[in-house]
Amino acid sequence: MELDDTAVIQMVLQGQQAAYATLVTRYQQYVFTLVMRYVNNREQAEELAQDVFVKAYRYLADFKGNSKFSTWLYTIVNSTCLSHLRKRKDETILLEEEKMVSISDSNQAERPSDKMEQRTQKQMLENALKHLPESEAQALTLFYQGEQSVEEIGVIMGMTTSNVKVKLFRARQKMKDILQSRFSRELNL
Repeated sequence: MELDDTAVIQMVLQGQQAAYATLVTRYQQYVFTLVMRYVNNREQAEELAQDVFVKAYRYLADFKGNSKFSTWLYTIVNSTCLSHLRKRKDETILLEEEKMVSISDSNQAERPSDKMEQRTQKQMLENALKHLPESEAQALTLFYQGEQSVEEIGVIMGMTTSNVKVKLFRARQKMKDILQSRFSRELNL
């Protein structure tokens, strides 16, 4: 039986530091994916993801359980990456949508033509996401790819639930407009 996040955290806080590896394994792919959204450089992303897990470990006692551990962790991802970007004064580059696909999706056996069509659709979504403001692209990614609730996105992005709903609504409208104007032929619109 797999332990839930809270049980693993309790083990770590009670001196079983090795149990922290369970949390790292559980969240490393998604943390890496989110970090890549900010830096778009594999080497930097690996370093920043490692920093995120070090910070999470260091402040694990501060996790109160008022939200899911993943929400708390993604808040650390967000602040770590923004801090890194402020230091470097780099432009934030959005992660390719393809890299946001979960591992389970890549293991599904499909016909080559289905995979090609799926890849083309993901590339269109990726291109459309690049035309959105950073915060709207992040909100869409957290909602659809990260499967975070509106409340959790609010915590991660430091916004009220109402503001998240508005941001998601506007982002969806802009995505629709972008897809219709730039990819109408490919989508047979």
